[in-house]
Amino acid sequence: MFKQVQPYILSVLFFSLSFKTAVSQPFTLSNPLNISREDEIVTIPALNIADLIKKHGIEKISVRLQKQQQYLLTQPVDTDMDGDYDELLFQTSIGPNETLTYIVEAVQDLSLKPVSKLSTFSRFVPERSNDYAWENDRIAFRVYGGQSAQNPTRKSPGGSMDAFLKRVSYPVINKWYKNNAEKEGAYHIDTGEGHDPYQVGDSRGLGGTGIWDKDSMYVSSNFLSSKTIAVGPLRTIFELTFAPWDANGRTITETKRISLDLGSHLTRIEEHLKSDQPVPNLVAGITLHDQRGEVKGNRQEGWFRYWEPMDDSWLGSAIVMDPAVISDFKDYRTSAKDQSHLFVFGKPVDNKITFYAGYAWQKSGHYKTAAEWENYLSTFTKKLGSPLIPKFKK
Repeated sequence: MFKQVQPYILSVLFFSLSFKTAVSQPFTLSNPLNISREDEIVTIPALNIADLIKKHGIEKISVRLQKQQQYLLTQPVDTDMDGDYDELLFQTSIGPNETLTYIVEAVQDLSLKPVSKLSTFSRFVPERSNDYAWENDRIAFRVYGGQSAQNPTRKSPGGSMDAFLKRVSYPVINKWYKNNAEKEGAYHIDTGEGHDPYQVGDSRGLGGTGIWDKDSMYVSSNFLSSKTIAVGPLRTIFELTFAPWDANGRTITETKRISLDLGSHLTRIEEHLKSDQPVPNLVAGITLHDQRGEVKGNRQEGWFRYWEPMDDSWLGSAIVMDPAVISDFKDYRTSAKDQSHLFVFGKPVDNKITFYAGYAWQKSGHYKTAAEWENYLSTFTKKLGSPLIPKFKK
């Protein structure tokens, strides 16, 4: 079973602290796996460093290894947008079965804090049919919003996700949308940074969701509103709210909280569903396009992938879900346009379910074969099941 250690429920895994004077606080980080973990992002709840924050402000708080003087890259996040920061993210590397001691402390000279050349990014895109787009140094996505004044008759597929295939580490979203506004279709042409060849149509795209009931898929309309929660060097977070929609007689209200970490090939999707009747499942899908690719899944580990030709290259896409909530997966093929999918069926718990979706494009140079992509997914699930958990002394 995956241990949910993303920012929204991580704090229950930590020890609470209270100090009369706050100068610095040591903590340990242990890697329980026999694999190296490079540039991984770890979360410290603000509760654990409350006195340091109160005295110095979270903007001055940083983290370093006990035996080193240079500071690690950090990012404070206000997860509930109430004006108070809820957690501090930091990035570190740790060897197989290794335990390291870190120091969290205030930095008076802010020039000593590192500045990343890489970053995550997300924003609402009102100038292009109210899309919402997000990216890191590896991948980029967008979802379709409501109709716009520029395209009053446009009807984009509801609840689906589109992949922007990028092969550069710097942000491209603003540039691509600007170019496309100046010349329609510009981001469908690869000039060296990548492009958008991923056909969504009426499919679920890459990671779109729905409810399957009596051999039919029921889906939402496009998102109704968005809320940007965090944009920074380590993580971007946002929420999408959907208008109530029908799932075979059930009225569904839905909110997605989506996040993407620096260096990751998978974006995290936390689904919140409410219904006036019991919900049988939540299904995450990957379109099979022209069905020339290969589906493969490992239900025990919780990953499912599609490896397909994409123009003159290859694309690996994937869904990762906690094996404990998976009820089924299907290689579903049909002659109906845009309806062939890799489907992963999940069982919502307390009206919530979390999964990951993402891709590896051969031209980006990170994973060039299906086997390499599978190895990444397998390692990713192992890390989810054995998270890096800071431990403070009582």
